[in-house]
Amino acid sequence: MDTLTAAEFKREQRGVLVAMGCALVLVVAVMAGVALRDHATPVLMFTDRLKAVLCVDLFVVIWLAAAIGNVARYRFFSSQDIAGSSSGSGSADVRQASAILQNTLEQTVLAIFTHMVIVATFDHSVALITAMTCLFSAGRFLFWAGYRYGAKGRAFGFAMTFYPNVLGLLACLAAMVI
Repeated sequence: MDTLTAAEFKREQRGVLVAMGCALVLVVAVMAGVALRDHATPVLMFTDRLKAVLCVDLFVVIWLAAAIGNVARYRFFSSQDIAGSSSGSGSADVRQASAILQNTLEQTVLAIFTHMVIVATFDHSVALITAMTCLFSAGRFLFWAGYRYGAKGRAFGFAMTFYPNVLGLLACLAAMVI
């Protein structure tokens, strides 16, 4: 890994900040639009909301399975990696795939927990969680595709995956306090 000069570091930071800011604007617009529109729909019983959200979360878990499969694929076709490796070792492809897997695991755990808290907190939650899952999927795709381009290449996708959960948790916290 090359060390960046001070100017390169600042440029990378600016790129990350812009990408994450743009993603935040998109996420807020999507979630606010869905939340405002969803109040016209009938209220579902908790068990029906939970069932719907568990089905939607299948798409979140598919991203985790794809990331696991990607690491396995790289290991299978690499004489250097087929026997496994300790953390931080292995080919560049396996290290990158493992980093994507690690981040995807973290985001998956956060997303599913957040979805469960939202479904327990808000009567109108299925459309919102469906939108959050769509943002998650688009974010994972962009994170994965942009990973090789460095921090600013993966920042928008990371933020599209992360910010819906942060906003969802903050909304639940506000609902509990109010």
